[in-house]
Amino acid sequence: MEQEQPRYKTVVVVGLGMVGIAFIEKLLDLDTAHQYRIVTCGEETHLAYNRVALTEYFQHRNIEKLYLNPADWYAKQDPHRFAFHIGQAVASLDCDAHIVKTDKGRTIPYDYCVLATGSDAALPSYADLSVPGAFVYRNISDVNKLIEYAEKDGMKDCSALVLGGGLLGLEAAKAVYDLPTVKNVTIVHRQAYPLSRQLDAQGGEIVLRRIEAMGVTFLGSTSVQRVITNDAGVVSGVELSDGSTLECNMVVFAIGITPRDDLAREAGLACAPRRGVVVDDHLQTSAKDVYAIGECASWKGNTYGLIAPGIEMADILAFNFTQAQTQVGSFKPRQMNNPDLSTKLKLMGVDVRNLSLLREADADRRPLVLLQVASFGDYFAEQRIQMKVSQPAKQGAAQDPVTNEGNKPHDASAPKKRHGAAAAAEGPVEALTYRDPFGGVYKKYIFSADGKYLMGGMMVGDTSDYVKLVALVKKKKALDVPPSQFILGSRSGQDDSGADLDDDAQICSCHNVSKGRIVQCIRDGAQSVADVKSKTKAGSGCGGCVPLMTNIVKAELKKAGVAVNNNLCPHFAMSRADLFNVVKIKKLKTMTAIMEVAGTNPRALGCEICKPAVGSILSSLWNEHILDPAHHSILQTSISALFSWILSAGTFSVVPRVPGGEITPDKLIVLGQVAKKYGLYTKITGGQRVDLFGAEKADLPSIWKELVDTGFESGHAYGKALRTVKSCVGTSWCRYGIGDSVGMAILLEQRYKGIRSPHKFKGGVSGCVRECAEAQGKDFGLIATDKGWNVYVCGNGGANPRHATLLAADVPPSRVVRIMDRFIMYYIRTADKLMRTARWLEAMEGGIEKLRKVILDDELGICADLEHDMDELVGTYYDEWKAVVNDQERQRKFRQFLNTDERVPQTEKIVERGQTRPADWSKHTDPLILRETDISGEKSLWKWRKVATIHDLIPTDSGTTSAAVRYGDSQIAIFHVPNRGYYATQQMCPHRRAFVLDHGIVGDDPKTGSVYVSCPMHKRNFDLSSGECLNDGSYGIIPFQVKLDREDILLLLPEEGDLDAVIGTSRWMVRQAEAELQGRTADASVEIVGPTEASVAQGATVCSGSSCGGPNLDW
Repeated sequence: MEQEQPRYKTVVVVGLGMVGIAFIEKLLDLDTAHQYRIVTCGEETHLAYNRVALTEYFQHRNIEKLYLNPADWYAKQDPHRFAFHIGQAVASLDCDAHIVKTDKGRTIPYDYCVLATGSDAALPSYADLSVPGAFVYRNISDVNKLIEYAEKDGMKDCSALVLGGGLLGLEAAKAVYDLPTVKNVTIVHRQAYPLSRQLDAQGGEIVLRRIEAMGVTFLGSTSVQRVITNDAGVVSGVELSDGSTLECNMVVFAIGITPRDDLAREAGLACAPRRGVVVDDHLQTSAKDVYAIGECASWKGNTYGLIAPGIEMADILAFNFTQAQTQVGSFKPRQMNNPDLSTKLKLMGVDVRNLSLLREADADRRPLVLLQVASFGDYFAEQRIQMKVSQPAKQGAAQDPVTNEGNKPHDASAPKKRHGAAAAAEGPVEALTYRDPFGGVYKKYIFSADGKYLMGGMMVGDTSDYVKLVALVKKKKALDVPPSQFILGSRSGQDDSGADLDDDAQICSCHNVSKGRIVQCIRDGAQSVADVKSKTKAGSGCGGCVPLMTNIVKAELKKAGVAVNNNLCPHFAMSRADLFNVVKIKKLKTMTAIMEVAGTNPRALGCEICKPAVGSILSSLWNEHILDPAHHSILQTSISALFSWILSAGTFSVVPRVPGGEITPDKLIVLGQVAKKYGLYTKITGGQRVDLFGAEKADLPSIWKELVDTGFESGHAYGKALRTVKSCVGTSWCRYGIGDSVGMAILLEQRYKGIRSPHKFKGGVSGCVRECAEAQGKDFGLIATDKGWNVYVCGNGGANPRHATLLAADVPPSRVVRIMDRFIMYYIRTADKLMRTARWLEAMEGGIEKLRKVILDDELGICADLEHDMDELVGTYYDEWKAVVNDQERQRKFRQFLNTDERVPQTEKIVERGQTRPADWSKHTDPLILRETDISGEKSLWKWRKVATIHDLIPTDSGTTSAAVRYGDSQIAIFHVPNRGYYATQQMCPHRRAFVLDHGIVGDDPKTGSVYVSCPMHKRNFDLSSGECLNDGSYGIIPFQVKLDREDILLLLPEEGDLDAVIGTSRWMVRQAEAELQGRTADASVEIVGPTEASVAQGATVCSGSSCGGPNLDW
């Protein structure tokens, strides 16, 4: 049985010119849902070609070189979606029946009809194109007639006259100048200088000099009254307005355009008095389902003779057909706005570098030199404002009664107030002008009177800054450089290596660290930024100095001949990006396998740096459940791995996902009920969701079961993963809304939820430029414009905020997801460990331009791979908490103690503003080194005591396992390390008196092999054998001996009371009164200050180890 073809809506495009084909291409490209079938008819026998490049045709005479798309492009299109008919004009349009008929008898029904019929050349009343030697300059047929006539016998050394000195006139003059039989070319123009609608008198004078230098005659401030013919009826000259005559063999009319609206008029569509099909802001005509674009359209009484406004119309219509309603939400239909009439043209010449290509027969002719002209923005702002102020009685030049040029249709290519900030546009302006008559260069830039806004400008000769300046005008933002810099250029370069700084320049203001001190650290043997941080504390405050400090360190290391590496850690002699590729290519799936293949020591455990990085890589590639035994050792604990982050009180957070901030009343009620039932502190976060704090470890499965049953999922809060995608209300409720920000935010958050990355990343979606969702402060952000979504990347808040950078502008809604797929996956693949997107972009060679080439232009040819990898990763998503609440075995891991179901509070709870929260930590804690000798009694009296079974701990050979047991009032952490055995220590970290060590990462020192646990709170590393703190000598813990008796785990322990007196929970529990007392005591105690500069100069202190000074003072 044949498969039924989908029902397409038929769009008939009348006209296959530049605008028509642009609309077709855009509609095919944006119609990802395959809603439309396009049928087009073009009256010319050629495929769509570039009319702007007609002059080039005189050189090569090959129409295919002008084709906008090669012939095989048409052949490759799906015939069910695109059909074309050339050499066939649409003869009639029946708007009621929704049918068009061609001059070949073809009848085509349509759902929508788009008129792109273009324009004809405007002609003065006396013009008669049937006279031999009279031509216009609009299409290939016109050009071929001109060439054929010039090559006739008897035309050698003939003269040609071009009527019109505007853009089209100069192009026509260039064309006839290139004809080998033409000897003299004359341009006749009503104004005193050429390009009078783009340039002022000074700029026009430069162009005039260049034209005359080529041997072309320019007659300004005059016009033609009639064309003179000889007895044979052939053009022989013209009569000018002053009665004088001028001999010529050919005359080319290039004075403007006339919109082709005949088809529309015959169909009864509303047309403008001065020609053109009337359209509204959405480009719809007076007939339902009929639209008009390009030169034939009259919008607000204006027609446009430039290609750019026509392309803009094609953009708008294709967007509205395909993007207003999509699977990713709705979007406000685009409307026609005053188009950008900026122009940049290469006129009247060829590059002097190509002079060797000139015909030998033309060797005696003066070579045409490159002439570039550009205008942008409100380039006549000075004259406009002066006219507004003076209100002259006479408006413009008088009409020429002979040529009747004043009666031709109004071409809105004339400059108007369209750019710059609104207030600045209405006020006075100032101009900066540069004129070099010797080099043929003229620049005039118009600024607001306060110099804050660029309004427009014009250029002759040097247009290298055109793109940059047009962008500045379009952005309508205040300038961040003085206006003079646009003419004179920047007077100083920028060097961020610190090479121009003196040694006494302060780099870190938080810790008063000078450049000289950083340099000295490098000379004393520091080999990384981390070493400098450790020895000087630079960068450990607000973090604002880190970029400059990093550059200084790199520069000094390079001077010292030290190779700078970005190895992941001592366990892996490669970067995170390299390790990512190794894991992916070799399909490694456990920490053990990765260490064996890529580690510096195949039997090493890893550390608190590489284990989370490896966990992130494995999750980004394979996304296996984090509670699987093979992965238990990678993150701090199974609890924090599920993103219930461990809090200061040893309790946990519960943060369910609320995509886009949208939540139902029923879900809000459940959150309140759960918070009341379990005594949780609640707070609405900046990420538009509700956080529940203070959950007991043993309650987590029960809490999440109630939430999961209501439809909540894990919010992955505090994880190195997607946090939230914040949104405003967008088109749902806001009268300013353009895009469906809520729908887009929900789609993105649902797509990327659960994805792990080198660091946390957040998103934002704003439905309009008012930016209520703060999207430009996020790792990725979308802002709706009237043309689509602006995509911003690599922004962040925090200690070192960075404004996001525009990656792509005006992205159609249907394209957003794929761009985000590429960006996020490329970041996951290439960023270093714990590197935010902001720092990633700053470190990327080539910066945002490189990122655009990779993500948008597919410079590396990996975009399809990035999209495929993201599709696969998204497809592996599951809710970790749902898997836990449905698995009794996994729930066993959430007991507070292995050997009892009893619970012990870790911190005193207080009531504040009607909610319960833990008591404050003391602002100051004294150093605390606990030793075995602190326990009263002889160790010989200690006994082996059973505290748990092997089955309780659930050890595995794939990774480390840890848990806590209760002994009297004391808490003890037990660790199993594959191939190393069992270890036990006190559960309390002495730094903040937090009972959390069983949640820490177990690693080993790559130099000594010592096994240690890293406290999950503040990363103090304690040796599991000796109890010594390896990175802070101010703290120490008590270790205990462990042995196995068949299935039992035994610890060598003193009596309960003796141990409780040293490490008992009641003794060390954080209490509010004690914290306040300690704070007051610390404030009143003797101030400890660092050594004076004089003592340092005398050599009293030498930097060694990790601190400057003794082991107990870290300056």
